Amino acid sequence: MSTYEWDTISKVVLTILLSGLIGAEREIRHKGAGLRTHILVGVGSALIVLTSFHISDTYKNVTFIDPTRMIAGVVTGIGFLCAGTIILQGNTRVIGLTTAASLWIVSGVGIAIASGHYIGGITVALLVFSTLVWLKPIERVLANRFGSTNKGGENGNA
Repeated sequence: MSTYEWDTISKVVLTILLSGLIGAEREIRHKGAGLRTHILVGVGSALIVLTSFHISDTYKNVTFIDPTRMIAGVVTGIGFLCAGTIILQGNTRVIGLTTAASLWIVSGVGIAIASGHYIGGITVALLVFSTLVWLKPIERVLANRFGSTNKGGENGNA
């Protein structure tokens, strides 16, 4: 295998691991978008970036192809996907915001890794995972202390 092929495989595998880390947290909390969904969003985003760069490189002597256009399409498309995870229950209770945000983030992680911005993708994935896991108890304490109706999450047990 060529260096290019190994580079592509390593980017996809790293995206799976990082997206899976965030997805595992959502899965453990029994959210609709869990491990598999997060991995699919991250890998799909990475694939589009890798394909965009490949097409741009393949046709560089024929015409100019802006690889960022496909990436911009990913960001827009993920916005629609994430909007579909947000649900209004009753008149005032909104659920799914944290899951929507985590899906948006794993798309960004896939874009970053596929673009070769490893430090950005890895740092964000680890900080987001830490935020999802370790801020939950703090949210609950603050909700109890200050009488919030949101007891530590998007639906009370996020």
